[in-house]
Amino acid sequence: MAVTLEQAQRAGYVFLKALLRFGFMVANNLVAIPSYVLYLIALQPLRLLDSKRFWYIEGVLFKWLLAMVASWGWWAEYTVIEWGDDVKTISEDEAVMLVNHQATGDICTLMMCLQDKGTVVRQMMWLMDHIFKYTNFGIVSLIHGDFFIRQGKAYRDQQLVLLQEHLEKYYRSRDRKWIVLFPEGGFLRKRRETSQAFAKKNNLPFLTHVTLPRLGATQVILKKLVAQQENGTLAGGDATEADCLFLESKPKGLQWVIDTTIAYPKAEPIDIQTWILGYRRPTITHVHYRIFPIKDVPLEPEALTAWLYQRFIEKEDLLSHFYKTGAFPPIQGQTEVVSREMTLSNLWLVLVQSFAFLSGGMWYCILQYFYQCLF
Repeated sequence: MAVTLEQAQRAGYVFLKALLRFGFMVANNLVAIPSYVLYLIALQPLRLLDSKRFWYIEGVLFKWLLAMVASWGWWAEYTVIEWGDDVKTISEDEAVMLVNHQATGDICTLMMCLQDKGTVVRQMMWLMDHIFKYTNFGIVSLIHGDFFIRQGKAYRDQQLVLLQEHLEKYYRSRDRKWIVLFPEGGFLRKRRETSQAFAKKNNLPFLTHVTLPRLGATQVILKKLVAQQENGTLAGGDATEADCLFLESKPKGLQWVIDTTIAYPKAEPIDIQTWILGYRRPTITHVHYRIFPIKDVPLEPEALTAWLYQRFIEKEDLLSHFYKTGAFPPIQGQTEVVSREMTLSNLWLVLVQSFAFLSGGMWYCILQYFYQCLF
């Protein structure tokens, strides 16, 4: 089939744009990530004197780094429409997000749509596959205190012990509030066949748009971070005045579970290459939230497994409805569908990018000065 002039021009434009975007992304990483590391090295005395303030500053820098990643998609016109519950209302509370996983673009999408949710990005912890440790962003996540989980039956028990130790060491000490978790344990395309075989063997629902979730990490998080309280009092008896003062001073623990469902038009997910190069036409990704109070989530393994399976069965229904109609159905108890277009300020993104490049230039001059002094 002959290529028309218009198609050739379009291909040339897409190639040139992708090349320029790739160059910008490389430059972005070369200035932003080393600057983040060097700022935190320079602030180590503050970490010893005032750890809370140090991690506050680290969180701000972390949010700005994620804003840079968000800008790559935003300027390619990859936008987000949000559905369901408004998670801004609980942005200052502790919560765990349970997200379906289709492609690497899921992470970029969350980095974008959580930017306008108050302090969430600054105080969040990510659970991600260990392979991300070896990417350009790995050093940032290591410093921030994210957890890299190794998949596979041979590592499962060990990884859950390591996750529990990680939460004990970093979650409270670094003032984290939200945890992002992908309970399916891998991309949909890689796990679907195995999940369906497991479902058939155990007489469980046959899922197409999601896979059956794994319990381990979710159970560890809930067991470790849900406050040991009953009806607002310390477990095991009536609260004294001293108990009340103690409760006011201690963290409230996890208060919400946010069931998050990501849907792409025509079930064609965006991957990280597309996000960076921008060769796909403008695309709207849809994100659906449903908030559950922690008191409604069972903690016993068998009951929690059933509860978690039910959430992913509901995700299957949500995605089936979306792929048929182009919209999510109303939340249970409501008659009208409510959607919100997520927006980012271009001025804000330009300021963040400018700060990154200015910081890169500043650190280059500082390091060059010390090099000349020493050698």
